[in-house]
Amino acid sequence: MTPPTETTTVPTTEVVDTTPTEAPPHPIVEFWRYFSTNRGPVIGLVIIVILVLVALFADVLALHPPNEQYREAFLAPPFWAEGGSTRFLLGTDDLGRDILSRIIFGARVSLSIGFLVVTLALTVGVALGLIAGFFRGVIETGIMRTMDVMLALPSLLLAIVIVAILGPSLLNAAMAVVIVQLPHFVRLTRAAVITEMSRDYVTASRVSGASAFRLMLITVLPNCLAPVIVQATLGFSTAVLDLAALGFLGMGAQPPTPEWGTMLANALQFVQRAWWVVTFPGLAILITVLAFNLLGDGLRDALDPKLKR
Repeated sequence: MTPPTETTTVPTTEVVDTTPTEAPPHPIVEFWRYFSTNRGPVIGLVIIVILVLVALFADVLALHPPNEQYREAFLAPPFWAEGGSTRFLLGTDDLGRDILSRIIFGARVSLSIGFLVVTLALTVGVALGLIAGFFRGVIETGIMRTMDVMLALPSLLLAIVIVAILGPSLLNAAMAVVIVQLPHFVRLTRAAVITEMSRDYVTASRVSGASAFRLMLITVLPNCLAPVIVQATLGFSTAVLDLAALGFLGMGAQPPTPEWGTMLANALQFVQRAWWVVTFPGLAILITVLAFNLLGDGLRDALDPKLKR
């Protein structure tokens, strides 16, 4: 009879992976990584920062008061042209006013009014879009059909009609541009709200007893801000361009306000005699609009998950 064999069990040691897991990057760091992938948006951001600094410190940077006339220097050319002087770096206009100083102060006017326009259009448009997206039916139909009628008209023509009713001034031109910009924010916000309302987290918040006000402002609105921010950036460039167009037509800022569109309107008759009077205000409008468009494209790429590379 053979004795039973004893089976010895060897204890197994569990291998634990001690490799530290990499923490997810901070949202700001991740945003900047996607935003800085393309150089265009970074260049646009740098230009906008410079424009904002120029507008804030216009009193320090401007070599001359914007409305002071130097009667001994009518239509003086830039300093590098024949007959130019370093006293007026970009020359003077037909009234002897320094063009560089007026462009610098014009940046303050254009950026401040553009910020006012975008802020008002964004606030009112998001509010109407939230209401249209939450309260379907008659309210939604009334709001959206009104926006459709406004979009059916050319934006600049609608702005001209509004200014013609209110009267030509910089503030009235700003209000007209606000009304023109409004439908874009309303439609974009409504579409985002309708998309978010079908999500599970909204259903869970509603089942848990969240009020409609809390659902609108706390639950849904933060998840709709990405496309609205992009639209606000692109709307800023449109606002600057529309304000310049109204000023060029004599329906915006009135002389002697140093506004870029008004400067173009006053200098139109001197295009062949003094090219600098028209060129430099036009370049200021071009660079500003291009910078905000580049920034908007970068924000779209960084905030939209479908476009992240």
